[in-house]
Amino acid sequence: MEKERFYYDDKIVKLFVWATIIWGITAFTIGLMVAYLYWFPHYMEGISWLSYGRLRPLHTNSAIFAFVGNGIFAGAYYSTQRLLKTRMFNDLLSRINFWGWQLVILLAAITLPLGITSSKEYAELEWPIDLLVALVWVAFTVNLVGTVIKRRVRHIYVAIWFYLSTAVTIAMLYIFNNLEVPATLWKSYSIYSGVEDAVVQWWYGHNAVAFFLTTPILGLMYYFVPKAAQRPIYSYRLSIIHFWTLIFIYIWAGPHHLLYSPTPEWAQVLGTIFSFMLIFPSWGGMINGLLTLRGAWDKVRENPILKFFVVAITSYGMSTFEGPMLSFKSLNAIAHFTDWIVAHVHVGTLGWNGFLIFGMLYWLVPRLYRTKLYSEKLANQHFWWGTIGILFYVIPMYIAGWTQALMWKQFKPDGTLQYPEFMDTVTEILPMHYLRAIGGTLYLTGALIMVYNLIKTVKGRTVEDTMDEAYPLEPVPAKRQPGEDFHNWLERRGVLFTILALIATAIGGAVEIIPTIFIDSNIPKIAAVKPLTPLEQAGRDIYVREGCYVCHSQMIRPFRSEVERYGPYSKAGEYVYDHPFQWGSKRTGPDLMREGGKRPNLWHFNHLYEPTSMVPQSIMPKYTWIIKNDLDYSDIQARMKALRTVGVPYTDEDIANAPKALEEQAKKIARDLEANGVTKQVTYIDAFGKEKVDLSKKEIVALIAYLQRLGTDTTKKKETAQR
Repeated sequence: MEKERFYYDDKIVKLFVWATIIWGITAFTIGLMVAYLYWFPHYMEGISWLSYGRLRPLHTNSAIFAFVGNGIFAGAYYSTQRLLKTRMFNDLLSRINFWGWQLVILLAAITLPLGITSSKEYAELEWPIDLLVALVWVAFTVNLVGTVIKRRVRHIYVAIWFYLSTAVTIAMLYIFNNLEVPATLWKSYSIYSGVEDAVVQWWYGHNAVAFFLTTPILGLMYYFVPKAAQRPIYSYRLSIIHFWTLIFIYIWAGPHHLLYSPTPEWAQVLGTIFSFMLIFPSWGGMINGLLTLRGAWDKVRENPILKFFVVAITSYGMSTFEGPMLSFKSLNAIAHFTDWIVAHVHVGTLGWNGFLIFGMLYWLVPRLYRTKLYSEKLANQHFWWGTIGILFYVIPMYIAGWTQALMWKQFKPDGTLQYPEFMDTVTEILPMHYLRAIGGTLYLTGALIMVYNLIKTVKGRTVEDTMDEAYPLEPVPAKRQPGEDFHNWLERRGVLFTILALIATAIGGAVEIIPTIFIDSNIPKIAAVKPLTPLEQAGRDIYVREGCYVCHSQMIRPFRSEVERYGPYSKAGEYVYDHPFQWGSKRTGPDLMREGGKRPNLWHFNHLYEPTSMVPQSIMPKYTWIIKNDLDYSDIQARMKALRTVGVPYTDEDIANAPKALEEQAKKIARDLEANGVTKQVTYIDAFGKEKVDLSKKEIVALIAYLQRLGTDTTKKKETAQR
């Protein structure tokens, strides 16, 4: 039998490599802009599309999907072809994958700063872009599976296992989490509400970390670390255990993000149990990666690529130890909603994802361009700038998280809160945020050194497809051969392998989500809870648009400290009409679950336009445009119809009368503002001069209406400052 000659598609790898570099610098820069807003909270004031609430989702999306996503595709396209000894299944699908993914990123970069968002963490993109993501991901999955089918090697290597699992599981997660009903071209509502939405979202959110930021990066680790070290992977058997236990267990762990919340207790318990179990496969992978370097530690001291890999794998071990620890209620009670979680996330993102991709780029680019790296000295400088940057970032955030938790929970001997004002904690941890910004600056500086190094490396050179040759794969019997173990047999059957990987990941999701959605007793109803009025719903949509959920939670845990500070703890039935839920994941500002009626309308007006006029030490940005913008409610009926489709009990009469009801409530709030002297306030004069403006037609009135409604359905005092 003669060998077949073929060419690897290296041009698609080149495209993904440079997209990774460009979007990486973009993501780091946006993150730095967000970090410096703590230091200089008003340096971009008045620019709506550069406000904190809009930039932060842009940063997370660009870091995850633009930087890491392109890095995954670059490494996967390069390694898959060489491991399977074949060109990718279809060149057109490869190009659709690349250009479609860049279009998704570009649309995200446009829509998120414009406030077009679903507000679901790591899934903020609106429904037209969701459809595009699904189409592009299908193109990638078909291309990957097709390549496995046409391979010229009998057994598929460990890295391919992780790529296959990533492809099918992300498709499942993204589709089910983003099921929504469109109201307009750029506005939709999740089909899930409240507790249901929280369970589904964190099934997706936790496993976006698992199957987008972990499993494909492990695939890259299993290929590029042995290549760079020039040593085989430490243990094939450990790889098998690592892979199957990881993908089966990971999918169950989502509810550990919802401890002490109104979600069913059984779901929280399952989340904790499986989160703890995750330590074992995760550390199995870490050990497999690090021990691959056994006997090569002299190389590690000299080779910057291996340095990046060692820190990356160590960061993976650290974050996958801390994650299960945070699933214990005692630790979760301290860390949740604090900057501790920010530190935890960035150990994984900056250390595990960032450093492994940096090491991969340093190894890959010279080989693509058939040259040598321009400067190992610069690569070493990048390593140290990046490493020190990570330390400056995460250590202050750990300290800030502990400080927040201890101050929030501290009581005086007389039983009152030691720090009743939320701003007490904000001002206390600001120095930690300054250090974080410095750490981010160092990390970005290192990345810019890499860009210079790689540009100098490729200067004047081009990428050509690489020729290789291999024997065609001979057909083999479907039955297991004598002496062949089950997993070797399974590796010969790529499609079956993929199906079993999908089943392994689907089981946990089905067990946790189906009962939550279909068993009504899991979410007790509360008769007093009613749908929002048209004006309040318009205000909620503005709240979502501005990213208020980024800094404020709407979920009070059953702790004495939180009940004393915010009011009665949250009940599941209070969220049945929330599409999507707004529990938040971090408190840069206080919880707003019981905000309704606590302060007069005029306070909110002044606070939104000039926060320091009400809270002198505030670092909240000014929302000047909300006061100046006219309220567009031309589509309020379409939005209410969409909400009725997903379960909010609006009647035909409610929808027909919506514009009139909205106008009447808006005028009532505007009259209250005027009666309390809003036209004499400095904030009003700054916004409109001495001109008399009809405030009932401004967005501020809708947002005030929503804030004044929060938490009032189930409290005895239904006083709102609108009375």
